[in-house]
Amino acid sequence: MMEVVISKSLRYGVTISAITILLGLILFIITGKSGYPGHTFPTTLSAILTGLVSLKPYAIIMTGLLLLILTPVFRVGISIIVFLLEKDYLYVIITSLVFAILITSLLLGKVTH
Repeated sequence: MMEVVISKSLRYGVTISAITILLGLILFIITGKSGYPGHTFPTTLSAILTGLVSLKPYAIIMTGLLLLILTPVFRVGISIIVFLLEKDYLYVIITSLVFAILITSLLLGKVTH
């Protein structure tokens, strides 16, 4: 059961991110514009979400990439729930620790120019 749930979560995550990236790419090809002036692009989550709401092609592509990055993190979260349902508490603790490390690293990670 666990393998099926995890497999489906990964499959759906990759599919949704691929569709999002493809939509952004199609919009970019049709309009010929990224939605941002010059060589600028959104670098923060709020800028990406604002651009997504404004249907800026580059922001849509960035959203798809963000979804692709978050898919394995989501998989770890699903694993915690599955281990809880199976009452395998040792793996709940281990997986929760991995999940906390992933979330912390995502929140603390910063790209500098």
